[in-house]
Amino acid sequence: MLEPGSFLADRYEIIEKIGAGGMSDVYKAKDHVLSRDVAIKVLKAEFAEDMTFVSKFRTEAQSAAGLEHPNIVNIYDVGSEDGLYYIVMECVEGITLKTYIEKKGRLNYKESISIAIQVGRGIEAAHNKGIIHRDIKPQNIIISKEGKVKVTDFGIARAASGNTVNADVMGSVHYFSPEQARNGYSNEQSDIYSLGIVMYEMVTGRVPFDGETAVAVALQHLQNEMVPPSQIAPETPVALEGIIKKATQKSMDKRYSNMDELLSDLKKALVSPDEDIVTPGKADDIDKTRIITEAEIQKLHKEANAIPESTPVRKERVERRREEEDDDDDDDSEDEVNQKMDKIFTGLMIGAGVIIAIILIYIAGSFFGLFHFGDKSGKDKEEETEQTTEDEKNDQIEVPKLLGMTEDEAQEALKKLNLGYKNIGSASSDEYEEDLIISQTPVPGEKVDKNTTIKVTISSGKGEVEIPKVTGKSESEATRTLTSAGFKVNNEYEYSSTVQQGQVISQSPEGGRFGKNGDVITIVISQGTETVKVPDVLGKTEAEAKAALEGAGFSVTTSPQNSDSVEKGKVISQGTSAGSFSEKGSSISLVISAGAKEVLYHFSGKVSDYVTLEEGATAAYELLDAEGETAASGSSINSTSTISANNIRTSSGHLTITAQDGTVLYDSSVTFTQQ
Repeated sequence: MLEPGSFLADRYEIIEKIGAGGMSDVYKAKDHVLSRDVAIKVLKAEFAEDMTFVSKFRTEAQSAAGLEHPNIVNIYDVGSEDGLYYIVMECVEGITLKTYIEKKGRLNYKESISIAIQVGRGIEAAHNKGIIHRDIKPQNIIISKEGKVKVTDFGIARAASGNTVNADVMGSVHYFSPEQARNGYSNEQSDIYSLGIVMYEMVTGRVPFDGETAVAVALQHLQNEMVPPSQIAPETPVALEGIIKKATQKSMDKRYSNMDELLSDLKKALVSPDEDIVTPGKADDIDKTRIITEAEIQKLHKEANAIPESTPVRKERVERRREEEDDDDDDDSEDEVNQKMDKIFTGLMIGAGVIIAIILIYIAGSFFGLFHFGDKSGKDKEEETEQTTEDEKNDQIEVPKLLGMTEDEAQEALKKLNLGYKNIGSASSDEYEEDLIISQTPVPGEKVDKNTTIKVTISSGKGEVEIPKVTGKSESEATRTLTSAGFKVNNEYEYSSTVQQGQVISQSPEGGRFGKNGDVITIVISQGTETVKVPDVLGKTEAEAKAALEGAGFSVTTSPQNSDSVEKGKVISQGTSAGSFSEKGSSISLVISAGAKEVLYHFSGKVSDYVTLEEGATAAYELLDAEGETAASGSSINSTSTISANNIRTSSGHLTITAQDGTVLYDSSVTFTQQ
């Protein structure tokens, strides 16, 4: 284990350990050459001793290092030092999609599609360079603080699957494609299948197949049909359900052939969520669920129980496997002929049935006026989507008080409000009797979106073991302290402007109280100060700009400034750049146009410069600007008098001097001087 303050390659200073997986430990470090934070994955000792694995691991990592894409966690460096093998990667501050789903229960379809598109773009970039991920799962998808979605661990899964057993296989097998579960084979469509399972989990809050062992889950991928997402989450739109169904077909021939096709349908689903936009596979590709053979079941069991060794044991196992597969191929040849005949017959029957159904539906729909073609443009649908989004924001639900209720009572109360329910475990309580709810998240009275999952803790009765106080400790230290005392830990995350990121804000039950071994202690971890994307308000009116910024959580200060190019009352500039991220609640300064700066002129001249009056004689004058407005006037002036005027709005005008008898003595244009 690397200690904080130690260096790798005389360049990377270890700051802290931030995670651990089946193959590696992850550290946050400072790159002193480029002055940036990085994440470093260091192979665990048991894998570092297997040089065959190390060689493949480095080759795959170096290949993945060639990937550069906004939706991929980029690899910067691959190296080794004193028996440690490591990969240096982009450091992304955020949480995994798995944690995000657990926090929200399930995601609405727009957010699910948005995340799937970003993940798909990252995978597509890798596929275009011949790199297959092989382990797409929410744990390998990171949502940054800025809301950017990034895929990590490209290339590493291939090295792991080739030489050893990943200790995280129970987490990965939920997202394995049937071909991966059957024989370890994978291609681009295997990543598409895994992304389909991820989409399923986003909209339903759970994986389609689960079991107590990896083999049990793998068998379901091979044999079982998944429950349609709409049966679990009725709000799932037709388009998205169709996309998930096609992406997760057991037969590769019926899946999307490449990521570009999947991305195209996802974009269509955003505009037309309630239309069946998905083109199904060819009729002759349709077949029944393949029943896995006994030999394959035994093979899966062998792989699940495999010893992570290289050299003779593994080589012998591979050779034995090949012999078994050859035997199975001979036994299955006759079955394959029968299956092909079944496929042809089934395809013909289904194809005929589909055609007849389409004709009947069209006739009935036309008769009742159900079909309207060309009635709405894509723009209209986008506007409807935007309106729906706004309606959803306003349609929030107040969380009811569940404390003291039984689980049945709480579930019934939440069901009526279209809210989800999740029991995260039990904890001791002196206040509530056994089997009653003692805490809930979100708290009573908080406003939440429809379908939000409310997490509850159930009373296990009075406790006997003192609960350690972990408030203010780091997440890892708090978790270690509580588990050492015999408790289970449930982690929640919140933004905080007062508690440092990564430290515990609060715990429930509180430290110093008593619990029982196995009780769940919920700790709330600070994500630091919440940052919000700054809206672009340039050119907007002052009122519009304030509404946009205050709606995003900022306060606003304004100052006026003259401008020849920006209309009066509109924003000339904003103190924090649009698109950047700033702390929620911080102040954004705006400069508001006061219009073009007004240029004023003045005039000053002696009467004697224009006319000669006899001694004692007087006259009258009138000075007009270019628009005919009087700038100055007077009477009883003589040759020594001065004619003057200030704040004239034009650069030239007209001067008239008249004698007492009405004779015009001077009548001509004059030029004014800028003040």
